[in-house]
Amino acid sequence: MLKNQDHRLAVAPMMDWTDRHCRFFHRRLTRRALLYTEMVVADAVIHGARERLLGFDDVEHPVALQLGGSDPSKLAEAARIGEAFGYDEINLNVGCPSDRVQSGTFGACLMKTPALVAECVAAMKVSVKIPVTVKCRIGVDDQDPEPALDILADGVFAAGADALWVHARKAWLEGLSPKENRDIPPLDYARVYRLKARKPSEFIGINGGIQSLGEASAHLGHVDGAMLGRAAYHTPGILAGVDAAFYGGANAAFDYAALIDAMAGYAARHIERGGRLGHITRHMVGLFHGLPGARRFRQILSTDANKPGAGAEVLKTAFAAIDFGAADAEAA
Repeated sequence: MLKNQDHRLAVAPMMDWTDRHCRFFHRRLTRRALLYTEMVVADAVIHGARERLLGFDDVEHPVALQLGGSDPSKLAEAARIGEAFGYDEINLNVGCPSDRVQSGTFGACLMKTPALVAECVAAMKVSVKIPVTVKCRIGVDDQDPEPALDILADGVFAAGADALWVHARKAWLEGLSPKENRDIPPLDYARVYRLKARKPSEFIGINGGIQSLGEASAHLGHVDGAMLGRAAYHTPGILAGVDAAFYGGANAAFDYAALIDAMAGYAARHIERGGRLGHITRHMVGLFHGLPGARRFRQILSTDANKPGAGAEVLKTAFAAIDFGAADAEAA
């Protein structure tokens, strides 16, 4: 039986986006999708302000901690710390192409050193009881994705990895910015499908350019998991259909009243601890994309929510701008 069958649908780790406030919000839309943290560097986990870096709300489960690094002993220690914090999975980043990770010789750079990646996975596996997974690209720079991805996959699964999520593009470490690396290298879903065909008993998930739940479902005819990135962030309302589409949940009208109450309460608690409303609402502006009142909703969250002293009542005012009858019709 395949591992991680509950993780058919995931929301990708995204730097500067999938912080704890984003994840709390996403969890109110789907009870079942696997959520990921932003990448946290192993050295920061070991030496930094752990509560600030790793703290999360219990309602976020299932939630995975994504680590960046290339030192097996440091990654093992960071994984132990993450497990103690209560994370459900530890994921190793072998796909981020930013200048920051290149200077630290981790992220997508590790596609060039698959034996080291396997060593890192093995070190983390012996350090924790929770699943250890990897997220990678199909290759970097002038690598041939056929052998490059196979070698990486063979190594990490031999080392005990519980899943491999593959962003179905190359990463170009020279000449393209991180933003360009999310768009310019062509998608090659078929390459990931071929990997799954080679490894039928291992969990292979796919990421990159998936725009809708329908597209995610189509991928699941070839691989074990589909991971939504920017589509989940910019149009988070699509997550409200995940549980019915992928986990056998009831296909009922979404409870927007419960969402309003949950987010307002969460915002009030955050503000009481010294936070700002904008920390939370910046993740919510795309919630009602295309629905009557969505423009006013965005205006309120983009302006009023960022004013000094803004409280949870601003969030309720924003929700009041939406025609929920139209939202229910859209969901149906």
